Amino acid sequence: MEPDARQGNALVELGAREATSPADLASTSDVVITCLTDSPQVELVLFGPDGLAGGLAAGSLVIDTSTISPRRAIEFAQRLATHGVMMLDAPVTGGSEGARLATLTILVGGSDVEFDRAHDVLAAMGSNVAHLGPLGAGQWAKAINQVILAGTYLGVAEGVVLALKAGLDAEKIVGALGGGAAGSWVLANRSGRMIDDDYPLGFKIELHRKDLGIGLELARDVGATLPVTALAAAFEDGIIAQGHGGDDNAALARAIRRLSGL
Repeated sequence: MEPDARQGNALVELGAREATSPADLASTSDVVITCLTDSPQVELVLFGPDGLAGGLAAGSLVIDTSTISPRRAIEFAQRLATHGVMMLDAPVTGGSEGARLATLTILVGGSDVEFDRAHDVLAAMGSNVAHLGPLGAGQWAKAINQVILAGTYLGVAEGVVLALKAGLDAEKIVGALGGGAAGSWVLANRSGRMIDDDYPLGFKIELHRKDLGIGLELARDVGATLPVTALAAAFEDGIIAQGHGGDDNAALARAIRRLSGL
C-alpha cells in the first residue's frame, strides 16, 4: 500500500469522508485546500475533468498551499472567479517536521476578507500564518524563502565539510555554533544528514530546484541578480543528474563533499 493510501485510511478512521474525485470533494465543501507539486498539477486538480471548479458552489474558497509562480496563481484565481469562487495563494514552509506538528509557516496572498475567512483553517495547520499582500504575494514570499534557504544550505554544507576536513568533531562544532549567530533551522535540523552523508526524504531536492527556477525567473523579471541561488541551482542540477533528485534537500552537501574529496 502506498503511504498516501495509509494516511487516507487513517483520516477516514478519524471521521473524514473519502471523495471519489476533486469535484466530489468540492460538492460538499465551502473551503478546499490544495497542496500539489507544480502548476500543471494545480491546474489539473482545479480545472481538469472532475476538477474542483466543476463542483464548487459560488462563494466557495480555494486555498492553494502549493509552491508555484505568482503569475500562475493569479491566473488560476481569475479563472476560478468566473465560477464565483475565491482563492488565496498560501504556500508553506517548515519542512516535513512542520507539517507533522502543525507548526508550518504559511505565507498568504489575497484579499483581507478571504484571509479573515481562512485564518482559523490555516491556524490549524501552522503556527505562523502571515498575510503578506494581494494575490500572488504568498508565492513571491515563498520564492524569497527558497532563495534564502539555498544560501543557508550551501553555507551549512561548507561549514560541515570544513570541520570534517580539519578532523574535528563536526557534531560538537554544530552544537556549539547553534546558539550563536550561525544558528539556523538548517544547521539544527539538517547538518546531521550532511555529516553522515545520508539524506532521508524530508523535502525532495528536485522540488527545491523547481522552486529555485521560480525564484530565478522572478529575479530576471525585476532585474535582480542572485549569484548564490544560481550556484545552488547548478549544484542541484548535477545532483539530480546523478540520480539523487529524490533525496532530501540537504543532499546539496553532496556537491561540496565531493569537491572536497569526501
